[in-house]
Amino acid sequence: MRWYRWLAVLPAIGMLGGIPFANRVTPYVLGLPFLLFWIAAWVVLTSAIMGLIYALDQAREHAAGSPTP
Repeated sequence: MRWYRWLAVLPAIGMLGGIPFANRVTPYVLGLPFLLFWIAAWVVLTSAIMGLIYALDQAREHAAGSPTP
């Protein structure tokens, strides 16, 4: 398995593992309670991480000379 595919574990750790630490209401961030902001931020970060994994995977395929369908 390629090392960068392990980056896909980060959203699960951040979203689920961070909930006990982010379970607060009082710091409001962008008008949202902190917990809701935490979850929304991880949704956006998940998209960015998956895009990074895709880009690294495509770069590796092009470097190896593999044909893409």
